[in-house]
Amino acid sequence: MESLNEENTRSSSCRGVSFEIRARANSFTGSSLINNFDRPSGRWLQLPWRLGNSAEVFPEPVHSQRLLSRSSSHFCDVERDDEDEKHGPLPIFQEVSNDLEKQQPGQALEPREQHTGDKGDRSVTPVKTNESRLSIILLDQGLFTVYKRLFAVFFTVNMAALVLAIAGNFSYAERKAATFAIYNVLVLTLCRSEAFLRLVFWCSVKALGRPWVPLRMKTATTSFLQSVGGIHSSCGVSSVAWLIYALVRTLKHRHNASPEIIAVASAILSLLFVSCLVSFPLVRHLHHNVFERTHRFAGWTALALLWVFVVLTAGYDPKSESYDKLNASRLAKQQEIWLTLLVTLLTVLPWVTVKRVSVSVASPSGHASIIKFAGGVKAGLLGRISRSPLSEWHAFAIISDNKEGHMMLAGAVGDFTRGLVSDPPSHLWVRGVHFAGLPYLVHMYNRAVLVATGSGIAVFLSFLLQPCAAEVCVVWVTKSVDQNFGSEIKEMMSGHPAGKVIIHDTAVSGRPNVAELAVETAKKWKAEVVVVTSNPQGSRDVVDACRGEGIAAFGPIWDS
Repeated sequence: MESLNEENTRSSSCRGVSFEIRARANSFTGSSLINNFDRPSGRWLQLPWRLGNSAEVFPEPVHSQRLLSRSSSHFCDVERDDEDEKHGPLPIFQEVSNDLEKQQPGQALEPREQHTGDKGDRSVTPVKTNESRLSIILLDQGLFTVYKRLFAVFFTVNMAALVLAIAGNFSYAERKAATFAIYNVLVLTLCRSEAFLRLVFWCSVKALGRPWVPLRMKTATTSFLQSVGGIHSSCGVSSVAWLIYALVRTLKHRHNASPEIIAVASAILSLLFVSCLVSFPLVRHLHHNVFERTHRFAGWTALALLWVFVVLTAGYDPKSESYDKLNASRLAKQQEIWLTLLVTLLTVLPWVTVKRVSVSVASPSGHASIIKFAGGVKAGLLGRISRSPLSEWHAFAIISDNKEGHMMLAGAVGDFTRGLVSDPPSHLWVRGVHFAGLPYLVHMYNRAVLVATGSGIAVFLSFLLQPCAAEVCVVWVTKSVDQNFGSEIKEMMSGHPAGKVIIHDTAVSGRPNVAELAVETAKKWKAEVVVVTSNPQGSRDVVDACRGEGIAAFGPIWDS
């Protein structure tokens, strides 16, 4: 490595990949940064720098850099396959990362040479065939996750109330079965309202993001907020059950309802049932576009019919078999009207903020594109973009220094993201309300380790570019940083204190055991929590390994 003037440049290594770091202007602020990296794993020699606390790191010569790798249960390379959108998108947190290291379902890793101890002694260790992505998603990190427990609790409560109503021991629910269905619709809408959840996440961070708050309370809150999709799903199924009961009861007492009311209720029930059917993980994973469009347009149609239903029900007089009671004052006294109004406001709010904005799209390689927007954004927030707002939306992590601009890193893993590379747009549709996800809750902790593979790094970059309440250490496992992500992303990873950024380049150092790397880093960093974004199996491995060592860990789930 060339000797460099210490005042202007330093040479460093990106997990064994040597490159030159110069004082440079930050992509957002123009401030100068100097690069420091933690000592990578493997066999290394550490030579001290005389400036600061940094250390220049060189890999000790070996016959093959790939021999430094340890076996892993999932791919960490940037090489992609085409199974991404053919089998449906990733869970929301994973879709955000657009991970570039995906393996074909059922494909076995090729045997790799590994050291067995003595120098020069090598053996070929076969690696077990990976589980399919679908099986991992369906199992979703276990059978008793918080998501599934929330689903079970809310579903059990609803079914208990429904059984009491059927048995004649809950007269209010018996008379107001349709109202109970609307209550469930309201709750499921709240659990998917990005504006409402943004407020909930903000309040949680403000209330619990203090050093004296017990860690157990923080992790419990994180688990709950990450898993509110379980409440959404449970209330969706429960609303169908309540509406079936309401419709059956109405048919038994046909004289109390008009044919129009029965027809509208039947239509709403059919739409809700179809929405629940396409939301089942098997259908959603294999036919995501069908799920997204059916869920959206069936939901909108059901909401419109719900207005018709509550108005007709409020105004119908069984004695005269007419709508003589239909007037504004009577409608205002019906709780169903106000519930429906609230559901409508929550549904319409995100669409009121939709706008078409100019963007700048650059592609450092065929593997990814960088989309730039105006306006700064707080770390941990995510955004949705679309070329056709009524057709489909795609969520991505936002990279920003919270000042003048922000950007999204989109891995080219599907039709939409590949189109950003081959046919970069000059304008895109965006939603004005950026939503909070699992990364936002990092602000709640004091010390955190953030683990990413491939383009999943985008969700964590903002924590390096702007002040954060938590002290974070970022671990990035990727392939050929310059080649695949460009110098701009590499520079964002530079200029940080020693030990704050760890980059493992798989093109040089081979595939690591990401789970072990995460555990070792968390112990060294004394982290309260580990947050990972990788492919489903990789995320599950990291979470399981950390929790096995008593370290709180969270990763993307199917319906977060």
